[in-house]
Amino acid sequence: MYENEKKEIIKTALQLKEYRLIALSGGNVSLRTREGHVLTTPSGMVYETMVPKDIAVLDLDGNIIEGLRKVSVDIEAILYILKNMPEVNAVIHTHQVYATAVGLVEDELPAAVTTLPNACLGPVAVAPYSSAASLEMGINTVKYINNKRAVILKKHGVLTVGGTLKEALYAAVYLEDAAKTYIMAKVIGTPAVLDAEQVKVAVENFRPENYGQN
Repeated sequence: MYENEKKEIIKTALQLKEYRLIALSGGNVSLRTREGHVLTTPSGMVYETMVPKDIAVLDLDGNIIEGLRKVSVDIEAILYILKNMPEVNAVIHTHQVYATAVGLVEDELPAAVTTLPNACLGPVAVAPYSSAASLEMGINTVKYINNKRAVILKKHGVLTVGGTLKEALYAAVYLEDAAKTYIMAKVIGTPAVLDAEQVKVAVENFRPENYGQN
């Protein structure tokens, strides 16, 4: 059941490791199917060892339809996000270092470089602290994401969303690059940021009809 989608989830998780956004078994990757089912990575399992049968299939109420592994401890938060953001099909949670570091000292990562609005649709807010395995993590994401594709979870990590796994992955990767650049600039002085019109243009330039191959 959903063999291709399960393979895409594992591929996405391995890309997160390639870009050093997760370590060991940290974080999770989830996808809503056209049929309304939710596929999610198992709890505490190293991604390099995963095979499609390790990916669980659930309904939106959390009932397991297929799979023998214990599901991600964050499933309650993930399901809350999917129920309350119908435009979202993919949810990625990471503990990426630079974006998380920004969240320890700022209330927002401003759009200082074009890649942030390209992938995340604008500046990224920092949500109040919520622990792993808590519904509050999902509630804060929905409350603070503000129509963007990412939110920084204070003292915790990052959560990104998208209509597809690719959108959520790009949001996580480019968020981390933007956070690195912002931190480096802060060491030197006060970073310049994009104005509203520049953010709008950066968002438009990265839309599928304008960027990439058909």
